Amino acid sequence: MDRTSLAQALEAGHITGEVGTPRENNLSHIHRFLAQEKQFDFGVELTRDWDFDSVFALMVDRAGLRSEPDFIEGVDTISTERCIDALEQLAVAIGDVTRAGGEILFATGHPAGLLPVHMAIAAAAETHGAQITHQASAVPVPGLGGDCRQINRVWTWHQHGGTPHTHLAEPMHALLDGITLRGDQVPDLIVADHGWAGAASSRGLRTLGYADCNDPALFVAEAQGTIEVTVPLDDDVVPYLYEPLIDFVLERAGLS
Repeated sequence: MDRTSLAQALEAGHITGEVGTPRENNLSHIHRFLAQEKQFDFGVELTRDWDFDSVFALMVDRAGLRSEPDFIEGVDTISTERCIDALEQLAVAIGDVTRAGGEILFATGHPAGLLPVHMAIAAAAETHGAQITHQASAVPVPGLGGDCRQINRVWTWHQHGGTPHTHLAEPMHALLDGITLRGDQVPDLIVADHGWAGAASSRGLRTLGYADCNDPALFVAEAQGTIEVTVPLDDDVVPYLYEPLIDFVLERAGLS
């Protein structure tokens, strides 16, 4: 799939362009991230001084938010070009690690949106030689409850019989702590979103992330140099709408 076809599909599905995440939500989440509220910090450690204006400017530049500071309510945007540029970087990294036979850990806090994206890419990577981080048993999450479970190669947080949407960093920390306690090597690459990606990046692991325009944490982590690339996109549309995105990543990674 070429960039033009993907751009059309992304905008038609409201994954980029005018998206469902409202402006007031985007602005509110910047404040809540800077206050380091749980579910908004994603486990990202601040290594620079940030204020509202600097994070807002970053989100305009990296995610494609509308740039008018006096626009405080209504439909906001995600840059299609920035999304595709980031997808190309993500694809190259996954392809390189796969061809080297490296280990990749896939995880998501958005099981109703991004889980099928991670599943498709993880399956293709494994078929082409990557090792996928795997553990047959569930991993308890201290202090939070529930456990980490793998669904078709992708780690999720399980609680009360379901896989809830979460921005928390604790599941990834529990999973990585378990790997360390067993004496196993940490993965060569993390491909994740939300707190899963933020926690991995804060531990110095090579991390690729997906983030919505109301999730500034991963864009800040990228700007600080702890996340290699953050892909801006609406992270919770109906899953089949991501199929062109999956095809594009697999083609660019050499895994189709």
